Amino acid sequence: MIKQLSWKVGGQQGEGIESTGEIFSTALNRLGYFLYGYRHFSSRIKGGHTNNKIRVSITDTRSIADDLDILVAFDQETIEVNYKELNNTGVIIADTKFDPKNPDDSTAALYSIPFTEIAAELGTSLMKNMVAVGASSAVLGLDIKVFEEVVREIFGRKGEQIVQKNMEALSHGFEFMKAKLGSKVGTHQLERADGQKRLFMIGNDAIALGALAGGCRFMAAYPITPASEIMEYLIKKLPALGGTVIQTEDEIAACTMAIGANYAGVRAMTASAGPGLSLKMESIGLSGITETPLVIVDTQRGGPSTGLPTKQEQSDLMAMIYGTHGEIPKIVMAPSTAEEAFYDTAEAFNLAEEYQCPVIILSDLQLSLGKQTVEPLRYEEIEIRRGKLVTGNIPKAENKEYFKRYELTSDGISPRVLPGTKNGIFHVTGVEHDETGKPSEAAANRKAQMDKRMRKTRDIRFNRPIHKNIRHEEADILLVGFNSTRGVIEEAMGRLEQDGIKVNHAHVRLIHPFPAEDMQPLVDAAKKVVVLENNATGQLANILKMNVGNVQKISSLLKYDGNPFLPNNVHSQCKELFEYDNI
Repeated sequence: MIKQLSWKVGGQQGEGIESTGEIFSTALNRLGYFLYGYRHFSSRIKGGHTNNKIRVSITDTRSIADDLDILVAFDQETIEVNYKELNNTGVIIADTKFDPKNPDDSTAALYSIPFTEIAAELGTSLMKNMVAVGASSAVLGLDIKVFEEVVREIFGRKGEQIVQKNMEALSHGFEFMKAKLGSKVGTHQLERADGQKRLFMIGNDAIALGALAGGCRFMAAYPITPASEIMEYLIKKLPALGGTVIQTEDEIAACTMAIGANYAGVRAMTASAGPGLSLKMESIGLSGITETPLVIVDTQRGGPSTGLPTKQEQSDLMAMIYGTHGEIPKIVMAPSTAEEAFYDTAEAFNLAEEYQCPVIILSDLQLSLGKQTVEPLRYEEIEIRRGKLVTGNIPKAENKEYFKRYELTSDGISPRVLPGTKNGIFHVTGVEHDETGKPSEAAANRKAQMDKRMRKTRDIRFNRPIHKNIRHEEADILLVGFNSTRGVIEEAMGRLEQDGIKVNHAHVRLIHPFPAEDMQPLVDAAKKVVVLENNATGQLANILKMNVGNVQKISSLLKYDGNPFLPNNVHSQCKELFEYDNI
């Protein structure tokens, strides 16, 4: 028996690759296994190679595996592209339809199974994915009954006959593969899982669910990969809570609509990817100068321009901090897991209202679209804090025509009123203004209002701005990352420790304002700092240098080919850096 398994299905986009992985992984999740999945797909609706790699483990896992145990192939390209990942006991299960061939240098066992033929005999070739799942089950020694609940959930609305046909396809695939394997049935059998019920979701769903829990009742957005699932989730859920989603004509309209809703008192958000955030920048500045709360999600992808719209990258970091023209207070958060994405999104709405500024939730494609196990969410921990929101009637002060919406205060945060509040009238504009909102270009007023706005975020109250895994008072290496690199760093840490290298880990969860006081002692206590990020210029490393110094200690480990880091990459390269420094 094995403690973990790496399984991948591949083929042409549009032939059921995603649903195959979904059925396989959901059933294993129901058994209590921990899972982490990552989809490689093309930026087109149909055609082009796509695959779904899923790691299954009896313990918590937050990264895809270096190698591969089972490869399910719907075409020869899948074998050619992915076979080198297979380990010494690897298995290829391929559809006989394309006459599969094992590459000359492959050590994997190849089994040809008539996925399409079996499915067609049962009524439709579309069920070939179920045949493939059944064949995989034979290698794992799994009882196909574990899939019945999932099949019923997916196909139940189409009628009992369809459910039974899909279960037959599973059974036929299992029996055909069982006959092929003979005594080798169950060669990749997993140890029994703990049976605990856990969630299994993509990061975008966790963000959307966090928005609901945080009181969001309006979303304005324009579809874009890899952010669209946030909008799609909320389209289904918000109406039941009295909320709504508007698909706008463009990203500019989406951002300004969200600002308008927040101005009116409704917690509202928008979400996009890098190209959309570029279009939103002027509006984000409007949120900053009018001190209107705003929550924005940026799901990073490969750039620039259209770039690699379906591939992993983390290159929007500097743009999210410095992208607006002029200077405004801003909060940039970067959750590293789907669980953190839920809690951080809910908290983002509190921070936006407390500090009356835009709050950007920074994600990346791997976190947004990768599906992972999530422990049951603790909804009781979510609280709603509305900051200096003035409710009820406001007494009209003597000789005061307008409410001092932008009053100069010691903490920089002014009282906020909603439209229609008695005696709460004020002027609102995107130009510089005085305390009542009336336009003013006076130098003294400009400086006073700028100083007021910029001191708002001096002392951000954010729980755990850095996720810390500190094992040593003095470390040989401090590994630093943000967003989805957390899992691969944690796994590499264990391997480096086995090599006798002392390693600590700091994952930055609050990017801006940067938590320098929390990070400084961690950097000071390390001989070398290695920053992992999916971009070409070391953006997080540069931010670290700007805020904590120690420039000579800080090195970058960069990957910007569209693929995520693998544990072995991080382990081997960090080991090389350590050995080079100790020659």
